[in-house]
Amino acid sequence: MTSKRQMTFEANETVLCFHGPLLYEAKILKTDWRSLDPPHGEEGPVYLVHYRGWKQTWDEWVPESRALKWNEANLAKQASLKESYPGKKKAVPKTSGSTESSDRGKKRAKDTSVDKEEEFTKRPEIKVPIPDSLKAQLVDEWENITKNQQLVPLPKTPNVVQILDMYRDSKKDKKTKNDEIFQEVLSGVKTYFDKCLGNMLLYRFERQQYVDIRKKYPGKEDSEIYGGEHLLRLFVQFPMLIAHTQMDQDSINALRENLVDILKWMQKNHKDLILSEYENASPAYQSIVKS
Repeated sequence: MTSKRQMTFEANETVLCFHGPLLYEAKILKTDWRSLDPPHGEEGPVYLVHYRGWKQTWDEWVPESRALKWNEANLAKQASLKESYPGKKKAVPKTSGSTESSDRGKKRAKDTSVDKEEEFTKRPEIKVPIPDSLKAQLVDEWENITKNQQLVPLPKTPNVVQILDMYRDSKKDKKTKNDEIFQEVLSGVKTYFDKCLGNMLLYRFERQQYVDIRKKYPGKEDSEIYGGEHLLRLFVQFPMLIAHTQMDQDSINALRENLVDILKWMQKNHKDLILSEYENASPAYQSIVKS
């Protein structure tokens, strides 16, 4: 029993922590063992973290899956994510080397990163309202996966790529205010989905399924395997994801308008896009997850 309650991290430890799709330096303030998916989810280790340079109001409890050890490999991962993330123009300097100029460069980069993080905390909240019927879908899905130990059958039809194509086709006979922005938004939704799924859109019980399905379909992107259930989870995360970008207010308003319209269309076509049935995980799968 004791081994099951072993904590990977400890209080006062410096770690890298996911906040959205990016990794940030954080300090663990407290540790605990509680439900991972309140109010009735699996129990596991959780950590109260403070993000370096952020206001105390951003302190939060996170599951162990969002924290990484502070080491060279994970720092390299942090740099890679920042370099590839929309709105990040400069790559994070490499950690190797010990010259004085390199150290000065690292300090400037770190100070700049802190400034950007502080700027982020001052940005107004961005709201992307989820229709009530889709909220109910999210609640049912949480119960089926975390309590009933069921899974969404994969690969899905229609998948995320097909859903976005269906939405695009639904607009062909209607004039959009700006077709270029419209196309960019759809492309961006797909990109965000492929970048975020494995990091922040899966319940703990689904992670082994993700590992298995990626091995089975190595040549496909996540958006070609997963469908409406997981796409809906991305929309829940969009306000926080948008807040991390450098978009101006006009661009944010245009993006929000398009995201709200996609959600309305998903609500209207809910039965064709999202399953109401799930498959029971096999005993072998459950054994792997619990081990």
